[in-house]
Amino acid sequence: MGIPLTNVDKPSLERFMAQGFEALGLTAEDAKIFADALIFSELRFHPGHGQGVRRLRRYQERIAEKLVDPSAPWEIVKQSPALALVDAHNGIGTVAAAKAMKLAIDKAKVCGIGQVIVRNSTHYGSSAVHACQAMEAGCVGIAYTNAGPEMAPWGAREGAVGTNPWGIAAPTNLGFPAVMDFALTTAGKGMMLWHSREGKKMPLDWALTPDGEITDDPDAAMKGALLGIGEYKGYGLAFMTDVLTGVIGGGGFGLTPYADQAKLDVSHSLTAVDIEWFMPLETFKARMGEFSAMVKSRQTRPGFSEVLIPGEQEARRVAKKSVGGVPLDDEVLADLQALGKELGLSAEIAVLGPYQDQRL
Repeated sequence: MGIPLTNVDKPSLERFMAQGFEALGLTAEDAKIFADALIFSELRFHPGHGQGVRRLRRYQERIAEKLVDPSAPWEIVKQSPALALVDAHNGIGTVAAAKAMKLAIDKAKVCGIGQVIVRNSTHYGSSAVHACQAMEAGCVGIAYTNAGPEMAPWGAREGAVGTNPWGIAAPTNLGFPAVMDFALTTAGKGMMLWHSREGKKMPLDWALTPDGEITDDPDAAMKGALLGIGEYKGYGLAFMTDVLTGVIGGGGFGLTPYADQAKLDVSHSLTAVDIEWFMPLETFKARMGEFSAMVKSRQTRPGFSEVLIPGEQEARRVAKKSVGGVPLDDEVLADLQALGKELGLSAEIAVLGPYQDQRL
């Protein structure tokens, strides 16, 4: 592995992040929501995905430039017993989505299902964060968002729809939840940058050059449009995600999100399905265990040693990092430490030592 990483203590990182967001003007409640979300992503995902703690610096810059409002009102524009439309007023997208999912959960406990659409928002982070919020409340959680137009429609060479990630989470009796979380592009530019830094080629189904040619050169791909998962199928899913968020919610869609850095105009959808409306929660968990056993019982193909259910690999990462330390890119760690000094934070990130493992 060519990019040096350093293990840091998880509790110290949590304290540092929460204190950092408070220093940027977030309330203590909102700072904890945002810090917990970024730690969640840092534990679950490959650091090249870019959804973790490195975003503290990005938000420090955006708040300083008044491109996002950390104290923006969270307004319920319209609601019924099962539905709500929320305006985030260009506030912190992760916080707006978390509050929206809380509202969706409350509605699900009354109606069996709750759905909240958020408009006029900003980047909301990992979809799994919000889906798992519902899962922890005894619901099936569904979260998706639109994004900037980085994906080329099938047959085009320019972007028109976003990575538009989805997350679905359900509880199990396995000691970890089943969680699907992925963008509708084959990969994002964060992973392309990671490959570039490692001096490696990337798969040919990730992105196009600006001329519309497929490429395995991550540097060329960084200048072009992304490709959808399953070719035209990923594009179709991304198109319909815009319909289910920005179009129906009265927010941005297609070329609109991220067109103006001072108003990203992102829209999200947060849904909670109350499991107890259908059956006792423990019965559902047992059935999920049975289903998982069926899937994992199948014979493996050459090159594979086991079958995993969605979220199982990430659960192993969380367990490992929670005990042995959270590996951070050395560049990210140095920047966070510098930012801590700039903000005058008393919390410090405790360094445990170099990351030695060969896998992330």
